[in-house]
Amino acid sequence: MIRRRVLVSGTVQGVFFRDSCRRAAADAGVVGWVRNLPDGRVEAVFEGDDGPVEQMVAWMRHGPSRAVVDGVEVVPEPLEGLLVFAITD
Repeated sequence: MIRRRVLVSGTVQGVFFRDSCRRAAADAGVVGWVRNLPDGRVEAVFEGDDGPVEQMVAWMRHGPSRAVVDGVEVVPEPLEGLLVFAITD
């Protein structure tokens, strides 16, 4: 089990990034959260088995079809034991 915090910049707000991420996370079987940041980026945390978490990190590099991802920062973190995946404020 691993945890990754991912910060994505570019045209990533107003393009259904968060909801698409929530659906992709459910399909991958990972838990965590995703939110918009005031500076225009999207931040997400993923917890789960190595493969599915890395699958979500890879998904964040392109996002949904209307997104234009310019940059991705990935930060390994200690597990918190989250139970669901949610869109947060």
